[in-house]
Amino acid sequence: MNSFNKTFLPNHNYKNRNWFIIDCKGQKLGRLATIIASLLKGKGKPSYYPSIDLGDSIILINADSIIVDKDKKHYIVSNPGRPGHALKIKKVSDCLPKFTIERAVKGMLSETEKKRLMGRLRIYNDTNHSHQAQNPIEINVSDFLIKR
Repeated sequence: MNSFNKTFLPNHNYKNRNWFIIDCKGQKLGRLATIIASLLKGKGKPSYYPSIDLGDSIILINADSIIVDKDKKHYIVSNPGRPGHALKIKKVSDCLPKFTIERAVKGMLSETEKKRLMGRLRIYNDTNHSHQAQNPIEINVSDFLIKR
């Protein structure tokens, strides 16, 4: 009896990366960040394997119109780590939208993935971007979200 494993395991030379474009207009920050993190890791692909990088590149447009819950208070605290220096506290709504999106997505990635995967995320405040040559696939975020 011949029992070979027929499961496809991609090697490190396996290149099948796509470019996706996502419109942030009217999207909530946390819901969008989970979708972005899973696409950056490549979890949506049938050939996903945790130790091999199969992630895609993502272009975000209209980042300035992303929804951050105004009822809750979101703060960014940076501690300079020096004795005698006070904490720097900023409201998230006062920060740049690019910074808030990057911070949310980085928080959903592991320490080893952050630097490598964040290089594949491009964020633009309007609809103009310089990645037309990559033929990005437009994604409707509402298809990923579960209706409750």
